[in-house]
Amino acid sequence: MTKRSQGIGPLFADNSQAGMSGEEIEKQTATVGASDQWRHTLRRRITSVAVVLLVWMCVIGGRLWFLQVYEHDFYVEEAALQQEQTLPVPAKRGDILDRKGRTLALSVEADTITAIPRQINNAEVVAKQLCDALKDCGKGSYLSVEQLTARLDSDRAFAYIRRQVLPNVKERIAALKIEGIGWIKEERRYYPNRKMAAHLLGYVGVDNKGLGGIESRYQSKILGQPGKILFQTDARHRAFVSRIEQAPTVGATLELTIDEYLQHIAERELRLGIEEHRAEAGTVIILQPYTGEVLALANEPTFNPNAFRFSTGEGRRNRGIQNQYEPGSTFKIVTAAAALEEKVIAPDDLVDVSEGMIHFGARTIHDTTNHGTLSFADVIVKSSNVGAILVGQKIGADRLHEYTRRFGFGRRLSQDFSGENPGKVWPPEKLDPSALASVSMGYQIGVTPLQMAVATSVIANGGNLIEPHVVKALVAHGRRAKVKRELPQRVITRATATTVTSMMEDVVRRGTATRAQIPGYTIAGKTGTTGKIVNGAYSKSLYNSSFVGFAPSRAPELTILVVIDSPKAGHTYGGVVAAPIFKRIAEAALRYLEISPTLHAPSPILVAQNSVPESGTAGARQRPAAMTAIATVKPGQVVMPDLRGLSARQALRGLMKLEVRAHLEGNGFVVEQTPEPGMPIDRDSECVLRLDRTVPIPKASTNEASP
Repeated sequence: MTKRSQGIGPLFADNSQAGMSGEEIEKQTATVGASDQWRHTLRRRITSVAVVLLVWMCVIGGRLWFLQVYEHDFYVEEAALQQEQTLPVPAKRGDILDRKGRTLALSVEADTITAIPRQINNAEVVAKQLCDALKDCGKGSYLSVEQLTARLDSDRAFAYIRRQVLPNVKERIAALKIEGIGWIKEERRYYPNRKMAAHLLGYVGVDNKGLGGIESRYQSKILGQPGKILFQTDARHRAFVSRIEQAPTVGATLELTIDEYLQHIAERELRLGIEEHRAEAGTVIILQPYTGEVLALANEPTFNPNAFRFSTGEGRRNRGIQNQYEPGSTFKIVTAAAALEEKVIAPDDLVDVSEGMIHFGARTIHDTTNHGTLSFADVIVKSSNVGAILVGQKIGADRLHEYTRRFGFGRRLSQDFSGENPGKVWPPEKLDPSALASVSMGYQIGVTPLQMAVATSVIANGGNLIEPHVVKALVAHGRRAKVKRELPQRVITRATATTVTSMMEDVVRRGTATRAQIPGYTIAGKTGTTGKIVNGAYSKSLYNSSFVGFAPSRAPELTILVVIDSPKAGHTYGGVVAAPIFKRIAEAALRYLEISPTLHAPSPILVAQNSVPESGTAGARQRPAAMTAIATVKPGQVVMPDLRGLSARQALRGLMKLEVRAHLEGNGFVVEQTPEPGMPIDRDSECVLRLDRTVPIPKASTNEASP
C-alpha cells in the first residue's frame, strides 16, 4: 500500500490533490466520471431534440409547401366554393314600343327571395313561416311546404325561394326576420297595359326567356348580355357581402306597327260582340293594306302576360295566326278575282241559279234563297253558293288552286310570328268536282284569320300580295334599323282588283252586309258563315261568322277582319254578327286617323276673293278632300271656309291656322257651322261647329248563303 502510494504520489506532485489518500483519489475520480456522463447524456438529449425538431420542421415545411404550392389551386377553388358563389344575372331586355313610341313592354326591378340553407336551423318551421307569408305555396308551379322544406334542409350555400315577387310579398318576408333568408334584385318583364296585345307581345319566364309572341320570336335581338353577381360568406357561412361582378347589358328596343289606341278599340269591340252574341271566341285583325303593317290584332279569350302562369293554353293561343278555319263566303272574292283575271266571265254575265241547288252524286249544295238568274256581280253580292260553284267549274281546279296560292293561302306569310299555321290547301289532283265546288265557295280549305285579311288586302291595294308584319324597326346602340321585308308580289291586275272592289261595295250597299255601312264612307266587304266540323260532320248549330272589308273603299287605309266563333244568341250570319263589329271598329278608327268622308264628300271650295290677297294660301291638303286657302278680305279679316264633312280635329287644325277660336257641339264630323262658309270674320273670333255621326242605316239583309 505504501509502495503503491509512493508510486502514485509523483503523479500528483503539482496538483492540489497531492498528498491525498488513495481512497480519496478514487472518490474524486468517480466524481469526475459522473460529471462527464451527465454532460454526455445532456448532449445526447439535446441532439435528439434538435433532430426531432429538425425533422418536424421539415415535415411541417414540406406539408405547407405541398398545400400552399403543389395543391394551391385546388384549395383556392375549395375555399371559393365554401365562401363565395357567383350567380348569373339575366340580361336586360329592350323595351317594346307601339308605332307612336308608347311603351307596351319594359323591364323593371323586382325582388327575388333567396336563402342560405346552411344558416337554416329548422327547415320545416322556416318553410311553414315562408309559406304563410307567400300565401300560395303549392299552387300552380309554386313549391309546396314539403318541397320548400327539402330545399332549405341542405348544405347548399344558396337557393331560390321565390323569384320576382311583388313588393308587398317582399315586405311580409322581411318582417319575419329569419336568419338565412334574404333577397336580391332581378329584372322582371312588365306589361303596363296588362292584357292589351298579349298574344302579339307574348310573355317572358322567370329566367328572362321569351315564351311566346314577339318576346320569343325576337329573343336574340331583344335580350342583352347576361351579368354576374358574387355572394361571399364568413366562417360561419353567413352572407356578409354581395356585389355585381359584371353588369348585364340592355337588348334592342323594338318598334312595332301596332297602334295602342286601335288595339284598344279592336279588343273592346270584340269583347262586347262576343258578350252580345254569347260566342265562345273571336279574332279581329286590322291591317294597312298597302304596307302590310298590322295595326291591331285582338283575340278572345285572352290573358295577362304579367301573370301568365294563371292562364290556360287556350287563353294564350294566338287565334289570329294559329287557328285554322273554313272561310266560307269571304273566300268568294278569290274565286271572283280568279274568274275575272282569267276572263272566264264578266261582271254582267248572267248565271242561272234558279234551281237553288246543285248535285254532286249523293251530295246536294243549296242556296238559302232561290235567286233565279243573277249577274256574276250579284252572285257575289247575294253570296250565292250555287253561282260561285258554277263559276268555279269554269275556272277549273288547276287555275283556282294557282290563284289560291297566289293570294297567300297554304303557306306562312310573316317572319314576325312564331307558330304561324300555314293552313290547308288541297293539291289540284285531289279536287274532284265535289271538292272543287267546296273550294269555290270557301269550304274544304283551311285558312288563318291573318291569311284572310292579307288576301283581302290584295283587292284593297290594287292587286299586290304584301308581307304582313308587326315589327317596324330595331333600335340598338343608338342606331335605328328598319326590318327588311319581302317585296310586294303582283297577284292580279289593278283592273281586276277594281272590279272586285265594286262588287264588294255592293255587298255592303245592298247585299248581305248592310250593317257594315258607315255614314259618309264607301265600304267594301264580304260576309261569311261556315258550319264548324264536330265529330267529322258539319254542325247545325255551331258556326264561324265572319266579315272582312276595307275602308274607305276607293282609297283604303284599313283592312279589317272580324271572326266570331260559335255565336249562340240570335242569328249566326256574318252580316248580322260580325259586320256590326266591323262597323264600330272602322268608324272609331277612321275618326281617330282623321280620314275625311268619301261618300258625297264636300268638294274643295275656292272662296271668292274680294280683293287681291296679301298672304296667298294658308291651307293644308286633307285626304281625300281639301280645305283650301282663305283669302284676306281686309287687314285682320279672313273668309270662313267650308268645314262641313271634316272631322273635329281637321276643322280645329284649319281654324288654328286662321287664328280663329272654335266651339264644338257634339261628336263626329262637322254638319253645321256658324258663321256660314264664305262669310268674312275677324281673327281671334269664335266659330261654332256642330258635329254629328248618326244617320239612319238601311235594314240589314240576312240573305247569306250557307252550306
